Amino acid sequence: DMRPLSLRKIMTAEKLDPEKTEYTVVIDHEEIYSIWLTDREIPDYWKTVGFEGTKQECQDYIEEVWTDMRPLSLRTRLEEADKQ
Repeated sequence: DMRPLSLRKIMTAEKLDPEKTEYTVVIDHEEIYSIWLTDREIPDYWKTVGFEGTKQECQDYIEEVWTDMRPLSLRTRLEEADKQ
């Protein structure tokens, strides 16, 4: 395939079957959750949380564990302000 790699990835992503494709739940330094294709390299600023599954399973997991959607830095500042 002579198309640029980025174009091949986009075209492949459009053909993914959400019921069969494996995803990994990831989290960043601000404790923001997302999902990433399991067979892709995870960017440096994200890390896995140890949960993999279909897109729906990962979304359900995130909905269950991500109960406070505020970024970590905001939660920390608000907690510090409450202590004063």
